[in-house]
Amino acid sequence: MKRRHVRLIGGTGHTLLELTIAVALGLVIVAGAVAAYRAQHQAFILATDTARIHEAGMNALTLVGEQIQLAGFASADAPRSLAGPAVFGCAAGRPIGAQDNLTCASLANGSDGIAVRYAGDTVSTWPSSSGQVTDCLGQAVGAAGVTVVNRYHAKASSSTGEPELYCEGSGKAGAAQPLVEGVEALHLRYWLHDATRPVSASALAREQWLSVIAVDLCVQVRGAPFPRKASYVDCDGASKIATDGRARQIFWRHIALRNQQGSS
Repeated sequence: MKRRHVRLIGGTGHTLLELTIAVALGLVIVAGAVAAYRAQHQAFILATDTARIHEAGMNALTLVGEQIQLAGFASADAPRSLAGPAVFGCAAGRPIGAQDNLTCASLANGSDGIAVRYAGDTVSTWPSSSGQVTDCLGQAVGAAGVTVVNRYHAKASSSTGEPELYCEGSGKAGAAQPLVEGVEALHLRYWLHDATRPVSASALAREQWLSVIAVDLCVQVRGAPFPRKASYVDCDGASKIATDGRARQIFWRHIALRNQQGSS
């Protein structure tokens, strides 16, 4: 019986070893691509979180800072000067009560609060649809010359649990509304005329608020949670490590009260 020889078209086939090597190389390439994608994705998320923190901090610093600059303002043709202090602050609390007799209510997060008083007009505030003076929330307060008192503090939202910057305006007393998400705390220090260093609100007697000529404002903002330990420096200059995985950053500004006598 004759033995037949079959010739393979296109050459010999691959051995099992060659196939194993090819599969291994393919897996290495795929694993490398996945690792690179995950690293880039994580870097993008962290960069986005950093940008969000910076935006929130600058927005809060601008909103509160511009209000402090406006404190004590009264139009040049006003019949009388503004009654009461231009600013009133609370250490680890928020201003409450009647506009002409503010007191403090404590905040669990230790954030400070501040009330800013000025005489509003259609230049210092955005006019309402009816042409009235508005507060920090755009609520109508009254005709030009009316006293506006805007009160700022930071606390966790009762609905989301996320910290936010709040303002309560004269247009609706007792109804604070959130302005900027991510603001964990405000820290404020006050400069008196001829003082060599600023002091906390708790160190000021009620009559001393009329002598405040400048404010040091610090805003602390936190980001989204990640599986990591993040270090940061707080408003008191202390180095801390956040165990909740959230990055934190402070934003600081020295603000002179332009409308106070003796301010610089």
